[in-house]
Amino acid sequence: MRIGIVCPYSFDVPGGVQFHVRDLAEHFIAEGEEVSVLAPAETETALPDYVVSSGGATAVRYNGSVARLNFGPVTAAKVGRWLDHGRFDVLHIHEPMAPSVSVLALMAADGPIVATFHTSMIRSRTMQTAYPIIRPSLEKVAARIAVSEDARRTVTTHIGGDAVVIPNGVYVDRFASAPRRPEWTSTPERPTIAFLGRMHEPRKGLPVLAAALPSVLEQVPGLRLLVAGPGDPDDITQGWPEQVRRATEFLGAVSDDDKASLLASADVYVAPNTGGESFGIILIEAMSAGACVLASDLPAFSRVLYGGAVGAMFHNEEPDHLAAQLVALLKDPDRRAELAARGQARAHIFDWSVVADQIRAVYETVIEGRLAARTEPATRWNRFLRGGAR
Repeated sequence: MRIGIVCPYSFDVPGGVQFHVRDLAEHFIAEGEEVSVLAPAETETALPDYVVSSGGATAVRYNGSVARLNFGPVTAAKVGRWLDHGRFDVLHIHEPMAPSVSVLALMAADGPIVATFHTSMIRSRTMQTAYPIIRPSLEKVAARIAVSEDARRTVTTHIGGDAVVIPNGVYVDRFASAPRRPEWTSTPERPTIAFLGRMHEPRKGLPVLAAALPSVLEQVPGLRLLVAGPGDPDDITQGWPEQVRRATEFLGAVSDDDKASLLASADVYVAPNTGGESFGIILIEAMSAGACVLASDLPAFSRVLYGGAVGAMFHNEEPDHLAAQLVALLKDPDRRAELAARGQARAHIFDWSVVADQIRAVYETVIEGRLAARTEPATRWNRFLRGGAR
């Protein structure tokens, strides 16, 4: 197959959607498919051979975060050239309502189109405002995928219709085989916990974790918090108690290999996210690496952790409950080991070998549907499969 994939968010800054697009593309390429990815990126950014830049992006607040998006007539022209050159058997657009190259590709494209929705937003003025404008283009989408039940609910609430749920994927074996790093591995006197994420985004929950740590340090005085991700530690730690500052080590942005090693080395991976999460890919990565996971009880996280059966949970935005759960885990190595083993076993259902096969089945269905529509008389249904001709 000739597969075109559109990512609305810039490849300059790592993020869950970008990683999903990258890993999906590389999985299909390894299976012999021809894949091209269109995404925003600055000129100086080193990109894989299969990625085509739609130009530099602008930072915009979106879904409680700061997304780097790319829009405008110059970008639209690049999108058109990419589509003309690609002549794709199937076009896979991620976040088709994001005001970036995804919307532009959806408007310009003709042929079998699959759309994946990642966002979880029950109330969104942006979607409510944009939907009447984008609706004619959305009618060209032959199949919808949501990465979670929360993302599916966003589709049914703001767009109508439905979507098949296919989760994000992880290369489980890469994390499972990650070596422990001595400088990150705990000792009986100095257990380690890890946090990964954009430190400056409140919804990632680092302030909640910091607020819980004084109580934890009273009972586990040797505790080390390892923080990986972009952000200025001096800005982040303003107002933190001194004992929390001393217990925290900032690693900055880390490579994929270092991320896997960090997760494999820590006693507990803590995900204190406060909202805006539709799935929780980092939980799967931590589980794959064999880490014991402690996460806020967001619905998306609860589904990944099977309601707490394969990882511990605490009440969202309640530092005292987080502290109590974390202390209990740190003092009970047998429970940590049991949860880690359960989590690693569950992680395999999210492996790319499973997830990509499900996505491939969707591709094949819309391609076959398009071919069938070409041989049948025009009807209200198959005119959309034909490419939206009235």
